[in-house]
Amino acid sequence: MIFAPAAPSEFPAIVDLVNSAYRGQGAQAGWTTEAGYIDGQRIDLESLKEDLAASPDAVLLTLRDEDGGPLLGCVWIEPDAEVPEGDAWYLGMLTIRPDQQDRQLGRALLAHGEAYAQGLGARRVRMTVVHLRDTLIAWYQRRGYALTGETKPFPVGERFGKPQRALSFVVLEKAL
Repeated sequence: MIFAPAAPSEFPAIVDLVNSAYRGQGAQAGWTTEAGYIDGQRIDLESLKEDLAASPDAVLLTLRDEDGGPLLGCVWIEPDAEVPEGDAWYLGMLTIRPDQQDRQLGRALLAHGEAYAQGLGARRVRMTVVHLRDTLIAWYQRRGYALTGETKPFPVGERFGKPQRALSFVVLEKAL
């Protein structure tokens, strides 16, 4: 497996990958899809570029089987500005191509993202997950994440898609 920071030329493929995994339907949907309760795209090219420009310490890591091979996954990591101690990093947008989700690539990419953050000073990793995602929350708990009891509102507007019902995020955290 090859893990590397994303190059700008890869951004369109990352947008396609994230949207297929988060909002894919039918044969294109993986077990992580949110299509049943959020309409629209998860991300677009412009918002990805804006997010990266607004977060200069963020890193978008990619996963491939081999150099130059097809994009299989990505994960976003950045210092968590909401945690005053400065030792926490936020991990988000963990994505594996839906037709490859049976290869345990998510585990490998999650572990690599955690190690990458730890190498930059992280002592813990935090994330948010839509509260309805019981199966996904359980998956993260099996990998050492714990619910903190914190919740956050789902963003209003359509930037991350249009919710079909009231949604919120739960916050999970793992000590490294």
